[in-house]
Amino acid sequence: MTEEGVHAVKKIIVLVLVALGAFAIYRKIQADRAELDLWTEATAASDS
Repeated sequence: MTEEGVHAVKKIIVLVLVALGAFAIYRKIQADRAELDLWTEATAASDS
């Protein structure tokens, strides 16, 4: 493999890792938001 090819593969690997990190953060935010919604619903139901 040429030097240029190795550089391209490294770039692709870095991009995939960045995408996976972004997806993991997105999923964490969604899970936290869902948990907050559950707490809001539970506390609002007990207040009324």
